[in-house]
This record gives sequence, C-alpha cells and structure tokens, in this order.
Amino acid sequence: MSDTNTNRPAFRLYSVTGEGKSARWTDIGVAWPTRDGKGFSLNLNALPLNGRIVMREVTEKEAAA
Repeated sequence: MSDTNTNRPAFRLYSVTGEGKSARWTDIGVAWPTRDGKGFSLNLNALPLNGRIVMREVTEKEAAA
C-alpha cells in the first residue's frame, strides 16, 4: 500500500455462508494494515454469528467507484 492511499481501506471484509456458487457474501466492513505492518485495523459494520469472515484486497476498480 502506498503512502498516498493511507485513508482508503486496503481490504474489504465479508461474512460468507455456504460453499461454492451457492455461497452468500455479505459486506461487513473494511481493514487497513497497521503502520508497523504487523497487523490490521478493522472497522466492522456487522459481526456475523455464523459462517466465516473473508478479507479481500480492494481492487482499483472498487477504489474508483
């Protein structure tokens, strides 16, 4: 991540239930690497009770939207 994009989240967080093509992905928050690069700061809009949390890198297309 470059210094010019420090205010933009580097990752999106999703709650995923199910498997394969029938999996349901729900956007639940964002994440940034910490300054020392040894962890992440998370901002959650929801906390799932089941399923799993997946963290995906924000693409340039998503950042432009």
